[in-house]
Amino acid sequence: MENLHDKRKVYDKSQLIESEIKQNPIEQFRGWFLEASESPMISEANAMAVSTVEEDGCPRTRMVLLKAYTHEGFIFYTNYNSRKGKAIENNHKACLHFFWPNLERQIIIKADLEKVAENLSDGYFHSRPKGSQLGAVVSPQSQVIPNKEFLEEKLKELEKEYENTEVPRPTNWGGTLQDLTKLNSGREDPTAFTTGLFIS
Repeated sequence: MENLHDKRKVYDKSQLIESEIKQNPIEQFRGWFLEASESPMISEANAMAVSTVEEDGCPRTRMVLLKAYTHEGFIFYTNYNSRKGKAIENNHKACLHFFWPNLERQIIIKADLEKVAENLSDGYFHSRPKGSQLGAVVSPQSQVIPNKEFLEEKLKELEKEYENTEVPRPTNWGGTLQDLTKLNSGREDPTAFTTGLFIS
């Protein structure tokens, strides 16, 4: 066993001051997210872990990118036929986790997931580079393929087919909204206690 008992640091960059906490959890998120976005030490402030529950009852976590947030909740995009998409379809409960170690801050959001309106998915899909659109069409995510050449050949066919026309959004690809119910924001303090705040 590798002993990591002495691997520790002092957390003293940020403070969670109760009087400065906003009553609206989205406004609290906005302030911290903007600070993370402007930090030169954080390359992707919108990177987040999404945890869902598999059919066997076990959790599964993967990293995705937040693409929008409103007072209704947080939006990311995915292939609905992927392992992640099927897990969401079977169990709507999920957790988002933003971790900005350089700011010594993290935000955990627990809520139910639901598909966004099709016009929102269409709008975002067609704002992406055409190569990304074609990639979403050709990719049988979470499915076994014969080899890499199989995808490359399918992509060439689609590039030719949609060379001068708009790429239609696949019906199995779109946005997912995490409807906000509770937000936990916290930081580590020098005494090694987690300072947290829960807002319903």
